[in-house]
Amino acid sequence: MEEKIVKKIATRESYGKALVELGAENPNLVVLDADLAAATKTGVFKKAYPERHIDCGIAECNMTGIAAGLATTGKIPFVSSFAMFAAGRAFEQVRNSIGYPHLNVKIGATHAGITVGEDGASHQCNEDIALMRTIPGMVVMCPADDVEARAAVRAAAEYVGPVYLRFGRAACPVINDRPDYKFEIGKGTLLREGKDVTIVATGICVGSSLEAAEMLEKEGISAEVVNICTIKPLDEELIISSARKTGRVVTAEEHSVIGGLGSAVCDALCGAYPVPVKKIGMQDIFGESGSAAALVEKYQLDGKGIYGQIKDFLK
Repeated sequence: MEEKIVKKIATRESYGKALVELGAENPNLVVLDADLAAATKTGVFKKAYPERHIDCGIAECNMTGIAAGLATTGKIPFVSSFAMFAAGRAFEQVRNSIGYPHLNVKIGATHAGITVGEDGASHQCNEDIALMRTIPGMVVMCPADDVEARAAVRAAAEYVGPVYLRFGRAACPVINDRPDYKFEIGKGTLLREGKDVTIVATGICVGSSLEAAEMLEKEGISAEVVNICTIKPLDEELIISSARKTGRVVTAEEHSVIGGLGSAVCDALCGAYPVPVKKIGMQDIFGESGSAAALVEKYQLDGKGIYGQIKDFLK
């Protein structure tokens, strides 16, 4: 039997390509970067539209303020940097200069999570979703693949208000490449139906969860897989509906289990349909230096790791 070849693309690459496409359609779209255009992939936008790309240097807080000012003039600014800097270093400016006045600024945060790899714990931001969720009115999205990332960037550009977009450094499998794929802010996607357990995943853990579901199926365990790109606002209706069907929920994310997708899902379920929940992610620890693949395996965020944790949970 011929093995299926799975295409892999880093979502930061998708971000850069989507910006170029949108730049051709909307002259008000501008991109700001903090001396990382090659890494965040906004360099391709700079090449296409140099007059609409602003390199602010290694000054993320200042860049955030500039973007806020541009938004007041009718521009649609995309602020770009590593998640550790875009959400972490510039948190005060994101909160006070973008969130509080509810300005139309989009934050493209790349290199999120442990798949930053060799850069180590200082650059592996596993807290950004938690931080951004707390800002009133902030939309928070974490796409699973190239298709979803490009759709999310387009949706963010069309949406009026602040948006946080989370992208990864490492290439990940394309799973949404199908004709019937539709993207909408605030809506999750049922990727696989099941009856024994629901796996709610975001980002790179969506692909891993699908792999885990296949492993579980071989043992007679039917796992439902829900892809949540928009963590805020959350598709509570889909999650609660699935929980009613299976009675048990597992969340999977390349982020701390404190304040991220898992916490958002628990918030939704505890008020409407309380069921046992297992949160898979970074367990109140920092990452470490190593290859992306080795780290994903060590912290059990690959298909095998998620499968094993679900097996323990179901016992």
